[in-house]
Amino acid sequence: MEWSFSERWYEFVIIAVVCYFIGCFNFAKMIARFKHKDITKIGSGNPGTMNMTREFGLKVGIITFFCDAFKGGIPALISYFVYRKYCFAGTNVLVSDFTRYFCGVWVIIGHIFPVTMKFKGGKGIASTLGLFWINLGCENPWFLLIGFAAFWLIAFYIVATEWGSMGSLIGVAGFGLWQGVIFFLRYRSEPSNPYVIILFMLILAINVLTWVAHRKNIMRLLSGEEHHTSVKKMVHRKKKA
Repeated sequence: MEWSFSERWYEFVIIAVVCYFIGCFNFAKMIARFKHKDITKIGSGNPGTMNMTREFGLKVGIITFFCDAFKGGIPALISYFVYRKYCFAGTNVLVSDFTRYFCGVWVIIGHIFPVTMKFKGGKGIASTLGLFWINLGCENPWFLLIGFAAFWLIAFYIVATEWGSMGSLIGVAGFGLWQGVIFFLRYRSEPSNPYVIILFMLILAINVLTWVAHRKNIMRLLSGEEHHTSVKKMVHRKKKA
């Protein structure tokens, strides 16, 4: 079925607003409150998976990761089921391909720049990985298993190198490239279509957002001052009250 942007543009406004405020909900801050702590005032001060793991242990870190991952992926999954039967009028571009990543961009913007936290949120890695993982599952359910295996490869890289930020960014770039190849093969017959161009720009924007959020980590990596991520220390870390 055809879907006209000029007649239903307001739906994208609603999606942007809803997804932004979903992104503003910070699970790290909420979970830390159960520990009677403010995650923004301990450790690195970052309300994200890595700081939660360093401060409260691996189990709490994993819980935080998956909460943020599903926060990034579930809105996109809902939009997939809502729009999967539609194509933009006069094109073969699936509206669901567009909305899945449009949702993702706004969730990640909300996560990194939440109005509820004076625009100082997390760095968006878990939400971005969750977004790509679930979106790739929309392409083919088997990709969920492959993507899960990729999570373990990313974890292995982090354990082996102790570079948490770099391993995370490489993972995001890899998932983005994977989805980009799928879209290239799907829409190679109409590469100049504005919707296709914007679709690739959305994937690029998601990667840029996470890299910008890690700009300080990247500078420390280049200067050799980045903190090491020792998983062994996290596993054996005593739980804090």
